[in-house]
Amino acid sequence: MQVAVVTFDGFNELDSFIASALINRCRKDGLEAFVTTPTPTVTSMNGVEVTGQRPLGFVAEADAVLIGSGVRTRDVVADDRLLRMLPLDPTRQLVGSQCSGALVLARLGLLGTMPACTDTTSRPFVEAAGVTVLDAPFHAEGNIATAGGCLASQYLATWVITRLLGEDAARGVLDYVAPVGEKPETVERALRAIGAGRTALR
Repeated sequence: MQVAVVTFDGFNELDSFIASALINRCRKDGLEAFVTTPTPTVTSMNGVEVTGQRPLGFVAEADAVLIGSGVRTRDVVADDRLLRMLPLDPTRQLVGSQCSGALVLARLGLLGTMPACTDTTSRPFVEAAGVTVLDAPFHAEGNIATAGGCLASQYLATWVITRLLGEDAARGVLDYVAPVGEKPETVERALRAIGAGRTALR
């Protein structure tokens, strides 16, 4: 099973790296994430240059697609050519967005009447797109999920792992990465956050 972590120029490092790092702790179980980019290299909002592991066309074959956030997301949603390279299909894929990535899902018409989570800066733009924004870090309906706030990327990754491998796999990953002395509460908080999304992939 493969996950495309879609990462555009101007990306937020926390969004792409936390999600991919947590998911890649499940490689032994057959689940692997790849930083997926529209160009061979992209540069983060803080000047970190990254070589993409997969081209954007990879999203068509991935079992799950996570749309990351960044300072240029409004440029992305204004680029019809780029959006055509994102043939997302929630009937057969898990599709998630992080922070301003909700703008991409809205622009692609995937949210419908579903409310979304996003970050504080992106909220007015997501609302302007006709989406109701929740004061919550994570929300999922069916095979679509949104997360708001950089560190909520752990919830998006937890959702993917739980949906594709089960709760025990997610617990194992979270327990490993959680701060020492805070492991039980960290694990339970993440699982509570994604509670509505804990069902098997259709």
